Order: sequence, then structure tokens, then C-alpha cells
Amino acid sequence: QLQLVESGGGLGQPGGSLRLSCEASESTLDRYPIGWFRRAPGKEPEGVSCIDNIGDITNYSDSVKGRFTISRDNSKNTVFLQMNSLEPEDTAVYFCAAVLSILGCGEFMIHPENTGDYWGQGTQVTVSS
Repeated sequence: QLQLVESGGGLGQPGGSLRLSCEASESTLDRYPIGWFRRAPGKEPEGVSCIDNIGDITNYSDSVKGRFTISRDNSKNTVFLQMNSLEPEDTAVYFCAAVLSILGCGEFMIHPENTGDYWGQGTQVTVSS
């Protein structure tokens, strides 16, 4: 069974940067598109970003577009989320998920929890001065 582990969260300053990592337990990560979604208190789960299995096509929510960058290194079984120009509204628990290929990244961005096949334990990101 595929298992994913998120890391890299912590306290970030407004305008600062953090890089999140999503590491897979096995070398089959290239079979899956991988998405990031976040949960914040009082808000619905939000699809943040998604990348296809090869790494050629990416998706971003309007709230992070131009600030976050998703990438993957299949040789290292890892997907990254580079978070720049952080805002307090980015505060949330961030999860990565292996996406059902039939549904794909487009559907993941709308309904991330219904689209993910596997997901990790999450990593807390707090943006505050």
C-alpha cells in the first residue's frame, strides 16, 4: 500500500517562504498525479495544487497562483510544494494525496478529499509575524 509522509511545515513570516515535501513509501509514485490540499479552521478543504504523474502539467488554486510552485522528483519518490510570498491566510494543515488517475487534477482541485486515493498525516503551516 502506498504511504505518503508530509514534512517541511512550521512557522513562516508574512512574505517569507517554506518548502513542503511529500515522500512516498515505494517507487511507484510515478503512477499517480499528486495533489496538495489544506485544511484551515472554519474553512472547507481547499485544493491548493496538483501535478500530473510525469510532471509536465500543473494546477493551482486562485489563492496561491503565482506564489506557490509544485514539482516532483520521481527518482526520489518525492513531490515538493515551494511556498513563496506567504500570507496569514495560508495558515492550515497541508496534506498531499495520490490522485485517482481517472478523475485527475482538475477534479482534485474542486473536491480534493473525494479525489485522493492515498494521503499522509499532514504538516502544519503557520504564517504569522
